Amino acid sequence: MTEHGQWVSEKWENVVTRYRIKAYLYEEKSEFQHIQLVDTHEYGKMLLLDGIVQTTEKDEFFYHEMMVHVPMLSHSAPKQVLIIGGGDGGVLREVLHYPQVEKAVMVEIDANVVDFSKKYIPSINNGAFEDKRAELVFADGAEYVEKTNGTYDVIIVDSPDPIGPARVLFSNKFYFHLHRRLTPGGIMVRQTGSLQIQADEQKQAYNVLKNIFTHVAFYVYCVPTYIGGLFSSVFCSDNIDPKNIRSDEIQTKVNDMSLETTYYNPGIHIGSFHLPEFLKNRLK
Repeated sequence: MTEHGQWVSEKWENVVTRYRIKAYLYEEKSEFQHIQLVDTHEYGKMLLLDGIVQTTEKDEFFYHEMMVHVPMLSHSAPKQVLIIGGGDGGVLREVLHYPQVEKAVMVEIDANVVDFSKKYIPSINNGAFEDKRAELVFADGAEYVEKTNGTYDVIIVDSPDPIGPARVLFSNKFYFHLHRRLTPGGIMVRQTGSLQIQADEQKQAYNVLKNIFTHVAFYVYCVPTYIGGLFSSVFCSDNIDPKNIRSDEIQTKVNDMSLETTYYNPGIHIGSFHLPEFLKNRLK
């Protein structure tokens, strides 16, 4: 247990964010990264990898809902889904809300993250790992997409920032193989970092992806505990332009499957593709 008033910090080059914690619950150096789980006063249990906040009990739904429902509800009938990363199980949980999904393959490099997520933060995966449609593969995501023969309607890249073992998941080669793994009409999304603190991530991703996919569109949303608050993902497809999708079409799908969400709704879906001017200028 920690003493009352102790803090944990997430440190960037010019910014430090601090959270007051009740206790250190778990800490280890796995083969791939430094894993920490702390119990915070404001956000509940918080997972950090290499000192960077990955998810918390209180605000995880902002990120997981936007990473999943934007591509899933933009696709006509997603049956086969691939998740790269996502060891906490939040993305898998949201994907499995869709009854038409036949298989969701989750490729996570670090089995330790899944093991302790099951034990210490089960509310985030909410039993998703035990769903018969879920297939867990512990492997390097870049190697998996290069070697697998499987194809997928939706691919969600839920990776950490481009440091350590995740660096390869930002390469041109990785994006090329992701494109090959999509079915006709398929969609790929990946997180592209903080709009203010990680501006180079959006520029780098756009410069590569615009030469691989027909449609490349960023969308933005808030995640309170992600550095800078305002976060981004990129939507890629050869057949589906997300800017041509109407909110009433999405609402019909939401109603038909009785989808319950905490942050996401069709209006937010459409609005998230209306970018701030500074991001538009950054991508020119």
